[in-house]
Amino acid sequence: QVQLVESGGGSVQTGGSLRLSCVVSGFPGGRVCMGWLRQPPGQEREGVATINSLALTTYADSVKGRFTISKATVENTLYLQMDSLKPEDSGIYYCAVDTSPYDCSVEAALQGRRGYSFWGQGIQVTVSS
Repeated sequence: QVQLVESGGGSVQTGGSLRLSCVVSGFPGGRVCMGWLRQPPGQEREGVATINSLALTTYADSVKGRFTISKATVENTLYLQMDSLKPEDSGIYYCAVDTSPYDCSVEAALQGRRGYSFWGQGIQVTVSS
């Protein structure tokens, strides 16, 4: 059974930093697409960043230069380093994994070409002004 467990969320002030972690267990391995998504209050869920098995990354325009997605293969852990946080970064953050390695990008998700089979439970991030 595949499980994704997020940690590292919380409350920070504008300009602060947080590092989210997502431990993936029970995954069969192979080429994958992994991503972080978020749902701001009262809004639809949106893609934040993706990383594939070759460690190629993509980001939403709103977080480029501030967020960094990475993974530790041995530990089966996905990370999202968030710096220079803004109030509009607030929301519930989800990690997600899919066995299809193709179209692994935020843009592909926006266009409906990228979905995820496995999801974490979500973790709250609140940035105050």
